[in-house]
Amino acid sequence: MVSLTADMSPLHPDRNLALELVRATEAAAIRATPWVGRGQKEVADGAAVDAMRAFLTTVNFDGTIVIGEGEKDDAPMLFNGERVGNGQGPQCDIAVDPIDGTTLTAAGRNNAISVLAVSDRGTMLDASSVFYMDKLVTGPAGVGVVDIRLPIGENIRRLAKALGKPVSEMVVSVLHRPRHDQLIEDIREAGAGTRLLSDGDVAGGINSARHDSRTDMCVGIGGSPEGIVTACAIKALGGHIQGILAPRNDEERQRGLDAGLKLDTVYEADDLVKGDNTIFVATGVTDGQLVAGVQRRGEYIFTESVVLRGKSGTLRRISSEHLVSKWL
Repeated sequence: MVSLTADMSPLHPDRNLALELVRATEAAAIRATPWVGRGQKEVADGAAVDAMRAFLTTVNFDGTIVIGEGEKDDAPMLFNGERVGNGQGPQCDIAVDPIDGTTLTAAGRNNAISVLAVSDRGTMLDASSVFYMDKLVTGPAGVGVVDIRLPIGENIRRLAKALGKPVSEMVVSVLHRPRHDQLIEDIREAGAGTRLLSDGDVAGGINSARHDSRTDMCVGIGGSPEGIVTACAIKALGGHIQGILAPRNDEERQRGLDAGLKLDTVYEADDLVKGDNTIFVATGVTDGQLVAGVQRRGEYIFTESVVLRGKSGTLRRISSEHLVSKWL
């Protein structure tokens, strides 16, 4: 693993790389936009994949995709193990999700984003052999307070006390899936409200960790790749994240064991992504709490992105104007 003794060392991700990566998520978001609300999520995702990959080839780094699009969506590009970048600069692990929220994009709903996450080579957990992970995400107030092994009601009460607010004002984000029917009922019985997500639990997790968010916690079973991506962002926000892998069947469980994954074990933040030298980049495809979606007004395309760096603990917003003529 690369040493992190010097922030500007050419051997690991730095602040300049973070700004370069924004170009890739902007491109993916812009190319997906014509398909927003068209009901063709595969086409939208394919356009985003092509655009992201094209821009990543120009970036000054030697990246290996640990969490790729190909594994999840049978895409021929941006697959696990693929090398990206120009081969120069820092050696990095890469997680990509050209559209987190393809269903949201196809339906024209809020909170679809294009995402990249980067860390030092060898620091990201490769959980690709087990697709789902049970996750618990909060902001800094939850560190040392909540625990995924506790009942959800207890975690809500603990976090409410740490936040100094009544349980009745607590809001918990959950993916709206049949598997979460009991979890949703338990949250409401505890006295808290729910924000049901139709898709896109990366944005849901990050929003729950932000200091000015309208949600306090994100829980439930979602994609394990999304858990790794979210962990890269949580490092910059000082929040709390835990995950337990959730195999769908015995065959997947065995694949996880063969890959050396720890099943029935709580993965803490540093197990998901070692160290704090992480970069998370997201550009809005559709409007959401985290970022605004792509807009075209006249001869310009407007994008909004966030860049989170774990090492400096910063969140930066980047608003960009693009000439339409350059994207025809």
